[in-house]
Amino acid sequence: MKQLMALSTALFLALPALAQAAMSGAEFEAYVTGKTLYFGQNGQAYGVERYLPDRRVRWSFLDGQCKDGYWYEEAEQICFVYGDNPVPQCWTFFREGSGLRAVFENDPASTALYEARQDEEPMMCLGPDVGV
Repeated sequence: MKQLMALSTALFLALPALAQAAMSGAEFEAYVTGKTLYFGQNGQAYGVERYLPDRRVRWSFLDGQCKDGYWYEEAEQICFVYGDNPVPQCWTFFREGSGLRAVFENDPASTALYEARQDEEPMMCLGPDVGV
C-alpha cells in the first residue's frame, strides 16, 4: 500500500513537468520561417500557411484564395493580422511530437489545430478575380 501511495504521489508531482510549455515568439519564428505548414482539425484538412521572412505570412483555407499578413508575439501568444481583417487572431503554439499544436485563444473552446505536414514549397494561390 505504501508503495502504491508513493507511486501515486510521484506521478502527481511529475504532471506539471509533462505539461507542454507554450512556444515563445523566438521559438516559433525559428521553427516556421521558410516553411509551408498544413494544418488539420479533427482529422480533416483545415488550411495552409507560408511563413515568410520578417514575420510575414500567407494563409489559405486550401481554396486557392490567399490572405497576406504578419504575426507578432503578445502575452505568450502568437497573433496574426491579415489585410482583410485588422482584428488580431491569437493562438498559443505547442511543440508536440514531430509538429505543432495550436489553440485559438480568441475562442479556445472552438479551435485547436495540429500540424498535418510541412513543405518547403510555396502554396497554391490563385490570382486576383478577373472579368467584367
